[in-house]
Amino acid sequence: MPLAEAWDSGAGAWSTARRQSFANDLTRPQLLAVTDNVNQSKGDQDPATWMPSRSAYRCTYVRAWVQVKYYYDLSVDAAEKSALQSHLATC
Repeated sequence: MPLAEAWDSGAGAWSTARRQSFANDLTRPQLLAVTDNVNQSKGDQDPATWMPSRSAYRCTYVRAWVQVKYYYDLSVDAAEKSALQSHLATC
């Protein structure tokens, strides 16, 4: 999950320590190693505007996104929710 997306979804109200904890959390799946091209393509977009090009990975990606949003009590906007529901329905 991009830090900008987390910020827009509620992390902006967190303490500095909580934001640092989020940014360095290796337990939850918000930190995934990807190629530079994938990272640049994704930028700070959410699933409403960007999905992995590998369709076989999309269910994993969407589930991870939901897990992080839930664990950190981050908000989900309407377009994001619709995209998540649509992708999860095909898993």
